[in-house]
Amino acid sequence: MKFIIALAFLAVAIAAPQGDKKPIEIISSNSEMNADGSYSFAFESEDGTKVQESGNQKQIGPKPEDIGTVSKGSYSFTTPDGVVLTVNWVADENGFQATGDHLPTPPPMPEHVVKMLADLKTAGVL
Repeated sequence: MKFIIALAFLAVAIAAPQGDKKPIEIISSNSEMNADGSYSFAFESEDGTKVQESGNQKQIGPKPEDIGTVSKGSYSFTTPDGVVLTVNWVADENGFQATGDHLPTPPPMPEHVVKMLADLKTAGVL
């Protein structure tokens, strides 16, 4: 019984607010949802974080039920060392693609692969 009481006090202590961290305020927020399935939202917080997204319904296949949501957006935030990082992204029938100056990129294709792809295209294979 004493163990259960001690465990309850420990749980309360862990759940108590830690330090003087105050919540980060949202300084602007917009949201729109339309009957056709399109939407958009955006917000900005006092620490400089910005998020925006918009999307709409798109026919992605031959059947009427082959409909999906195509979305695009961006977000930016400031790192602890003061650098603002921004990610722009698209999510569509080709998957999720994110871009940003800080994101890694693949190395360039070797010349022999570029030549092989060009030859295949010329031959009508691609």
